[in-house]
Amino acid sequence: MLPKILQYLFLVFCLIFSSCSLLNQEEAIERDGLDFKAISELIVERMDLQLGETVLLVGSPGRFDPLVSELKNQVDSSLGEYLGAISVTDSMPEGWNSAFIDASADLNVVELKEYLKQVDVGVMLPGATPADKIYAMIQENLDEGVGRTIHFHWAGAYGLNGLEQDITQETDFFYEDALLSTNYRQLARDQKRFEDAIRDQTINVTTPAGTDISFSIGDRPVTKQSGDASAANATLARNLIDREMELPSGAVRLAPIETSVNGRIAFPDAEWDTTMVQGLVMTLEQGKVIDMQATYGIEAVQKEMDQAGEVAKSFREFALGMNPQLAIPSENPWIPYFGYGAGVVRLSLGDNSELGGNVTGGYVRWNFFTDATVKVGEEVWVENGILLK
Repeated sequence: MLPKILQYLFLVFCLIFSSCSLLNQEEAIERDGLDFKAISELIVERMDLQLGETVLLVGSPGRFDPLVSELKNQVDSSLGEYLGAISVTDSMPEGWNSAFIDASADLNVVELKEYLKQVDVGVMLPGATPADKIYAMIQENLDEGVGRTIHFHWAGAYGLNGLEQDITQETDFFYEDALLSTNYRQLARDQKRFEDAIRDQTINVTTPAGTDISFSIGDRPVTKQSGDASAANATLARNLIDREMELPSGAVRLAPIETSVNGRIAFPDAEWDTTMVQGLVMTLEQGKVIDMQATYGIEAVQKEMDQAGEVAKSFREFALGMNPQLAIPSENPWIPYFGYGAGVVRLSLGDNSELGGNVTGGYVRWNFFTDATVKVGEEVWVENGILLK
């Protein structure tokens, strides 16, 4: 048995060690967490609030709850007016509610949509979607030229097979770094140069697998997700998504003139109607799918398209990621944030009305291409997935 003095020293040592361990754990928790203050500062900075502009948050309670209070603080300390945070679930955390939200409780659909026209800036927080009633009404107002929004999904991570991935700690750090370190002025300049280049030229997209498709845009809108969520930028909007700024930012999005879209798309292996389809190639003429073949799973493709209707046979959108901070990582590659990273191409099918196109019907199918070459006239902008300009 140890002498009492040694027992005492041992006990002191244990207490010191335990305290150090607890401190290290607390430091680790703080270090491993997101910097919600810095994130909120960036979001409000990107709003460029003018005197008296109102801000409403729409979100789903969860691990981003600390961001709500931080955003409130930032809006309150700016020129804007904070209206509260609406939950899209049955849960309303303490501190989310407000007089503005309480006053909306008994309004019918028509009255609520009109009431929401008081919102100058809406923020879609993680967990909320355009399908949620409140945000859907805000979108309807956007379509009428009222207000602007920020999409802060903190989602959209995809595998190279096109399947959406869970958000991990690695994703958190990646997105936070992209959000806070993007050179937004340079991004805006690069996107404007691309818009200027494509106005009177044909865009051609090819891939090693056999994609070879061309189209033009004429005077169609070119949505530039530059991170500029200011009122001044919103006044330039020509379609709904011009009023919805993504953070993190990066993509240029456009709906080509439908009849100008001709060629073929060789799709990466991806899931269609719960089946992993391989070797899918679609041929398009004047923006419509006229033939499709696959080495495996063609029935699943046909089933998904039949269920969607005629809209599924229409070319929807060309999108080009231009943010180097969201580029596909070289080690353990994955597609960050909906393909907004430098060199990622999206060739989509379906409804393009929100982009200023003529195709309606609701169905939307995104398809990611990580090894595409994009030519504007004779000028190469992307080569094998690498953004050159």
